[in-house]
Amino acid sequence: MADTNADPPARLLDLTRLARRVGKPLTGIDRVERAYLSRLLLDPVPLFGLVRTPLGYILTGEEGCADFLRRMDTGDWGTTDRLSRMRYGAEPVRARAESALRRHAVARAVPQRLTSMLIKALPKGVHYLNTGHSNLTDRVVGAIRAVPGARVAVLLHDTIPLDLPQYQADGMSDRFRTFLDHIYRDADLVICNSHQTRSDLKRHLPDGATLPNTVVAHLGVDVPEPGTAPTGPWTGQPYFVALGTIEPRKNHSMLLDLWEQEAPDAQLLICGSRGWRNEDIFSRLDAGIPGVHELSGVADAGAFALLAESAGLLFPSHAEGFGLPPLEAASLGVPVVCNDLPSLRETLVDIPVYAEVSDRYLWSSTIRRLSNDHRAIRNKQEQPRRAFSPPTWAAHFKTVLTLI
Repeated sequence: MADTNADPPARLLDLTRLARRVGKPLTGIDRVERAYLSRLLLDPVPLFGLVRTPLGYILTGEEGCADFLRRMDTGDWGTTDRLSRMRYGAEPVRARAESALRRHAVARAVPQRLTSMLIKALPKGVHYLNTGHSNLTDRVVGAIRAVPGARVAVLLHDTIPLDLPQYQADGMSDRFRTFLDHIYRDADLVICNSHQTRSDLKRHLPDGATLPNTVVAHLGVDVPEPGTAPTGPWTGQPYFVALGTIEPRKNHSMLLDLWEQEAPDAQLLICGSRGWRNEDIFSRLDAGIPGVHELSGVADAGAFALLAESAGLLFPSHAEGFGLPPLEAASLGVPVVCNDLPSLRETLVDIPVYAEVSDRYLWSSTIRRLSNDHRAIRNKQEQPRRAFSPPTWAAHFKTVLTLI
């Protein structure tokens, strides 16, 4: 995998995760997979896409990959074919997406015929790339390895399902352990999004196993493009934003406690969809907390507009492999208050206010100070805050594409 003297004859990007996520707001991992799809389409190396569906596997060529990216951006998935009408009733967007993928397929196979399909359709020496923590299974790896000279690269985002199993959806920790075992056993290259992730990969290395070849390449952060901010009781008032899926690891409970017990003179906007194992938080949000507003389903442009006009991003997450929202906020010049995590210090250095989640006084006093600062800025109509330059995709791919 580390031979930099020649490009591979082709690359095979696993698009299973993106195909499952169509019609939903993109998570951080989704955005990474999309960034790889977009960049690899610009490369002279031929690109294939692999998607696992409940009806089998779809292999697309470069034209199909480009069509999939275009439809992702426009939301125009076309009509539903007969196979998807039989399979999906309550997920019409996913049904149309898989129909579009089949229309552009260069090959299709039931699971038992995957190996035969890949041997016939792919050139020798193809490089398979998995960036979404999905579909790295015995069947897929075995089929890839059956193609002469094939290589396997995996992008590892974090090891949180093993580090904090109490915050995971049922079965996630076991599935992730299997995923990590495949990395140790089958990956020719592991792309780590941070030095912290590489350290975590090494820490979970089973006895007797050898650490695969690894490279650290910080993810690129596209500077957000704010659109029109949704209006509400927070309009014209100091407010803070918590951005991300409402799941236990993100520690929204600490913020709700602050607003319930100390009633800061500012609003709190929780922007994100509801996740898993968080029924207590959902009940508190449903009951209502003064000054707290849950905004789900807000498009990225609207969420970024809210963030850009806010008094700050609040990010009390218990663990992160990379931490995209603080980087996005900092790139907009928005103050960031976050838990003191090594992965955040690695990329943001001294930009945020780092506050241990156990230090309630520091969180409360910082929120009060930033709220007052925000009022002063609005009253004086000062120039926008100076933005931070985040890591770029150009730098990421400069590192990675010499290896895959």
